Amino acid sequence: MSLYLDTLAFTANIVAPIFFIVFIGVLLKRIRLIDDAFVSTGSRLVFVITLPILVFMSIAKTDFQAVFNPTQLSYVAAGTLITFAGIWVLAKRWIHTPEDLGVFIQGAFRSNFGIIGLAVSFNLFGQAGLAQAALLLALVIPLYNVLSILALTLPMKNSNALSPSGIMLAIIKNPLIIAVFLALPFSYFGFFLPEVIEKTGRYFANLTLPLALLTIGATLNLKSLKHSSIQAFWATATKLLILPVLLTYGAWLLGFKGQDLALMFVLFGCPTAAASFVMAKAMKGNAQLAANIILTTTLGSIFTLSTGIYLLKMLEII
Repeated sequence: MSLYLDTLAFTANIVAPIFFIVFIGVLLKRIRLIDDAFVSTGSRLVFVITLPILVFMSIAKTDFQAVFNPTQLSYVAAGTLITFAGIWVLAKRWIHTPEDLGVFIQGAFRSNFGIIGLAVSFNLFGQAGLAQAALLLALVIPLYNVLSILALTLPMKNSNALSPSGIMLAIIKNPLIIAVFLALPFSYFGFFLPEVIEKTGRYFANLTLPLALLTIGATLNLKSLKHSSIQAFWATATKLLILPVLLTYGAWLLGFKGQDLALMFVLFGCPTAAASFVMAKAMKGNAQLAANIILTTTLGSIFTLSTGIYLLKMLEII
């Protein structure tokens, strides 16, 4: 009984603070202490400034050889590509509206690892977990963006957004990708930042997760649960249950364990990224379906992430 309570407390300490801040965002928006302008500005500040700084600081201060795991990165890339293709093939059998198909595919595979995932990784393993998670993030950012563009454009036969040069330019200009490449020499060669720059960067980095989680909460519209559909349900089940179980079990069979396995579970089990709504709306997809998937996966991940971390702890994997 003592082991059960200890494990339960460990899991609660990892997950609960993250979602408390999300629901504080819901509350602050509801009482109008923050508004849409704050959410828009805060989200952009996180994406352009504070999150890239957090990623840079996390990688730059870590021994590259200690966290770089090409086998793990290869498994994540292969697993993402295979499940993306599988979701597309199966979804195409019963979703015949192009505007719905692309949004469903994106919602079922694209994780909010940049915010929720980094927060959980840090709470689980501290700075070492955050640094390794940042390298995983550097892999999945371009991968998710390219696959999302394909999912949202091919079903509607919209070739305008499929320019290879346009896709490459968008990836190269992504602030998070830039932060990773700038940080790698510091990590690999052991360069040090001047103290004043490091302290300034740390202030910005510490701002990232609370601000990002507040803005996620403020964008959730609980009333839209009434309009949720069977498509949102299956996208949520795929994102939170099917993919993390299959891919984490597959990783365990291949010999991954400890921090490596736990971080992959977090990556595959995170809720759908909020950016999927922006992309769906911009590319003429079903934006309401995208919003419903984000909402249901965010709420559902409270229980699925908690349960998964609890099981990993009980099985002494972490």
